[in-house]
Amino acid sequence: MILSPLTLTDPKSSDIWEIANTPLLWACALGVFAVIILQTVLYVRAARGAAPGIEMPMSEVRSSFRAGAVASIGPSLAVVIVAISLLALFGTPAVLLRIGLVGSAGAETASAGIASTTMGAELGGSGYTQQVFAVAFTAMSLSGAMWMLSALILIPILKRGKKTLATRNPAIMALLPTAALLGAFSMLTIAELPKSAVHVVAVVISAGVMGICLFIAKRFDLRWLREWSLGIAILVTLTSVYFIHTGS
Repeated sequence: MILSPLTLTDPKSSDIWEIANTPLLWACALGVFAVIILQTVLYVRAARGAAPGIEMPMSEVRSSFRAGAVASIGPSLAVVIVAISLLALFGTPAVLLRIGLVGSAGAETASAGIASTTMGAELGGSGYTQQVFAVAFTAMSLSGAMWMLSALILIPILKRGKKTLATRNPAIMALLPTAALLGAFSMLTIAELPKSAVHVVAVVISAGVMGICLFIAKRFDLRWLREWSLGIAILVTLTSVYFIHTGS
């Protein structure tokens, strides 16, 4: 369906906007976001419905939703900034579909870059034609599809292992989620440190602000501060890094 309208254009033309903003791509992008919104509504309703079964008060459910919303600010800002920079390469529908859906700008750009290189072109360069755009967009779509396919195949397998592990040692199951989160965020943080001194300062400031917020929240039993601590750390760090960059 996607490729059919593209074949009506000139594959050798460097005017990628002729195909990058076609109504079909816009319809696909809006359809994907409609599915995401529907999923969100269903998940929220499922969580609210399951709460009484685990004796979780609705106040804690609402608190969890607020904490999740605040925690998404940082990653969302990062994705938005990268997405804006990629609009000139892929057009708005493709960026909404790939970067907005998957959220991994690095993986999507790498897929598009590899696909372009195999055709002897560079993203945004003189050889970046409609044909290269179509191949790069297809590569990004296949990359995202493999992620979903891996999840569909591996999650049922890992679920069987989880049951076995929970039977033999329940304590490990309580530690695994925390260990996984620590490992993932530690890897992301360590990868930023060698880039520049500003990155190191940003990590130190964000860790310090986060630690202070959590200490105050625990000391004075301020649940709202615990929920907003990540958002506060992000805003303080972004402001600090801005002034360090501008030298103000």
